Amino acid sequence: MSKTILFKNRPAGKPSTSDFELIQEKDPVPGEGEILLKAHYVSVDPYLRGRMRNEESYIPPFKLNEPMESMVVAEVVESKNQNFQKGEFVSGMLKWQELQLSKGTGLNRVDRDMAPLPAFLGVLGLTGLTAFLALDKIGNLRPGETLVVSGAAGAVGSIAGQIGKILGCMVVGIAGSDEKVKHIEEKFGFDKGLNYNKEENMADAIRRICTDGVDVYFDNVGGEILDAVLQTINKDARIINCGAISLYNETEVPTGPRPEGILIKKTALMQGFLVRDHAKDFGRALRQLSTWLKEESLEYDETVVEGFEKLPEAFIGLFEGKNVGKMIVKV
Repeated sequence: MSKTILFKNRPAGKPSTSDFELIQEKDPVPGEGEILLKAHYVSVDPYLRGRMRNEESYIPPFKLNEPMESMVVAEVVESKNQNFQKGEFVSGMLKWQELQLSKGTGLNRVDRDMAPLPAFLGVLGLTGLTAFLALDKIGNLRPGETLVVSGAAGAVGSIAGQIGKILGCMVVGIAGSDEKVKHIEEKFGFDKGLNYNKEENMADAIRRICTDGVDVYFDNVGGEILDAVLQTINKDARIINCGAISLYNETEVPTGPRPEGILIKKTALMQGFLVRDHAKDFGRALRQLSTWLKEESLEYDETVVEGFEKLPEAFIGLFEGKNVGKMIVKV
């Protein structure tokens, strides 16, 4: 028997463990053309909260009473597919199941000699790809510019900030505790960090630190922090809307300052980013990220929670600031 986690309820506000159900099922048996996969590491990500709503988006919503899914690193434990061999490791969008069948569509082989397995859910997975390609496609960073990153101690933010330093920028990170601020400064080389929980006026704080203004803002948070950063953007600034975790659990769309006046006055670009739109560039991005890793100019953090049954708790922990870097569950 193997375990599966089902999506049971559409939450109002922050999800709870009662929105999931752990069940046991008979181990699946592969048919012709199929492979049997055993999950080793499972990614939990803030965007999954959006899929818990029954509304149209860039990716279909989860269906009630069916397994959750996210990026998984899995081992091929049995193969009846000529393209995959027993013992290989793959990554892909897979179900929250200890064992599952696949025909191999959408799976990518994982080279354990390149990096440890969890890295393929983080710095060499969608996390690293998001940071690199968002800056590449929208940020257009130039040496000497000022880059501000919110969610800077998180999986995407910590990598985005390091890329900014590699490309010769001044980098300011926004995080939610003094410990996280110290961490991004000391481990990841951010020039300065801001604890939004201690600043009475974020717009003034950003203005105080970014004395030359903000050229690029990598936004993982949205809400009031976005409003504050917009007050200090330079002419022709670029704002990357990569995430809006501050809004994910809101039951109504909050009303905030209207940005259009600032965007017009500063002739600034504000653009949403979805990494799945840039699949043709994944190879190029991964080659560069791998090179930086080998050169030790790029580091990464992981928060690893052990136990398949802890997946719901790990996911909910994202909205409580319990992760530093990528949140991963080790099965």
